[in-house]
Amino acid sequence: MMKRITALMLAALLILSCGVSFAADGTSNVYQGYTFDFFGNIKSTPAAFTLSQIINSDSLGSNYVFGTVSDVCTASDGRIFVVDSNPDASRVFVFNADGSLATVCTPEGVEIARMNPIGTIKMPHKDADKAAQGRTANVTVDANGNYDPTSKTTTSLKGCEGVFFHEKANELYIADTGNNRIVVLDGTTFLFKRFIYRPDNMTGTTEFKPSKIVVDNADRIYVVVQSSYEGIIELNEDGSFSRYFGVNEPTVNLLDFFWKSIATDAQKEKMGKTYAPAFSNVALDGEGFVMAVTSDSASADKVFRLNFAGANVLREMGNTLVVGDIRSDKPSAFTDIAVKPYGTYAVLDKTNGRIFLYNFDGELLTVFGSLGNIAGQFRTPTGIAWLGDKLVVADRGLKCVYIFEPTAFGQALLDACEDYYDGNWEEATAHFEEVLRLCGNLETAYTGIGKNLLMQEEYEEAMRYFKLGNNREFYSRAYKGYRTIVMKENFGIIAVIAVAAIGAVLWSEVAYHRKQRRLSK
Repeated sequence: MMKRITALMLAALLILSCGVSFAADGTSNVYQGYTFDFFGNIKSTPAAFTLSQIINSDSLGSNYVFGTVSDVCTASDGRIFVVDSNPDASRVFVFNADGSLATVCTPEGVEIARMNPIGTIKMPHKDADKAAQGRTANVTVDANGNYDPTSKTTTSLKGCEGVFFHEKANELYIADTGNNRIVVLDGTTFLFKRFIYRPDNMTGTTEFKPSKIVVDNADRIYVVVQSSYEGIIELNEDGSFSRYFGVNEPTVNLLDFFWKSIATDAQKEKMGKTYAPAFSNVALDGEGFVMAVTSDSASADKVFRLNFAGANVLREMGNTLVVGDIRSDKPSAFTDIAVKPYGTYAVLDKTNGRIFLYNFDGELLTVFGSLGNIAGQFRTPTGIAWLGDKLVVADRGLKCVYIFEPTAFGQALLDACEDYYDGNWEEATAHFEEVLRLCGNLETAYTGIGKNLLMQEEYEEAMRYFKLGNNREFYSRAYKGYRTIVMKENFGIIAVIAVAAIGAVLWSEVAYHRKQRRLSK
């Protein structure tokens, strides 16, 4: 008996020492997800993503180590660009999709050797003076991609915080924050192309210290400057200033508003000014809209989809608003956003170490992630990007990059959203049915099936699924369609009843007036 008790105690200690429990589907509970129902209650979901790979100092060989991992982006060919913003040695590392260091290529794409991190920029001698004067330096290379061999002018990155790969032009943009400039390199050879400094025609008081960058297909450059209350800086292709874009509105304190409304001009001067909250990061969706996030708690919105006029047109048609956690004591503070071509986006919450996955309509699909020291948990998450259907997440505190791959549940969610966006209603319905097979309490999946049925004008069945998904707005849409069909199918009967009712009313009036005339005689 004593041996049996001892064995049980040892087994319990072994389980506790592992620190990782497992869900019913075999995945670690580190990745266990959840969502919110219509009433704001937390509903658990299976793991949508699990950790498949870690890129850290061990991935760099013996010559380099990660210092401060501040941002990550990807290219369509699978390359991963990681920013190390270490003030002493800022660099951009380039990895292949498998986590190995990328190789240097010729302009024709021929691999030469394993490449070193991008930290020192070699400039052509003829443009060194332009660069020093703070003007954009445009250069060309010969057929072999070589610069002037006599050039010895170099410059180093300093405190860089962001990186973006521009697919259309095959260019790599680096936010060289400490040097108050943007560095543009060739996307194949990583040879220097130009600098972008503060434009001469730039207005406002914002200091030009680029932190995050994206470039759209019209070659407009959108720059986020941390702590700027004037909005995102929009630059033209040549680096000249265009405008401030998408000013973020602060929440309104009614008490402060009241006092300022009755205060004198002298009193208003002494009161603190209310500035627009700053954006944290920026991305592009498949339709060319700029999407942005903020970690400022004073902001009225947390996630933005900005149209050309800079207005927020984000769709929020789910049972909860796109604000992250609604049940946590610590409100979500979004530090980055990654968007799929079909509008599904993942936002990174640095406060609670969570990733929130929303579809194009702003409906919450799932939430996963946590703070901790177990592999797959976060300490200070800083950047997120899509690598196909995988998620790549940079963590400053852990000095690493995680690559998460979708589970069967996560893949079904992504496929369902993509097919719905593309108008493949039957395929989308099949994927959502697979989602419900794996997680029967996901209201978004019921709504997804309902929306696909709605697009196929199967209104009565759509109403049933919208009711299961507690989606009242779409239920009303389906009901209107159903009511129209019922009225068309029964128009003859409805018309006869209506005519009979009108006739009965008229006959009643005639009979009443006849009776009144008889009585008056």
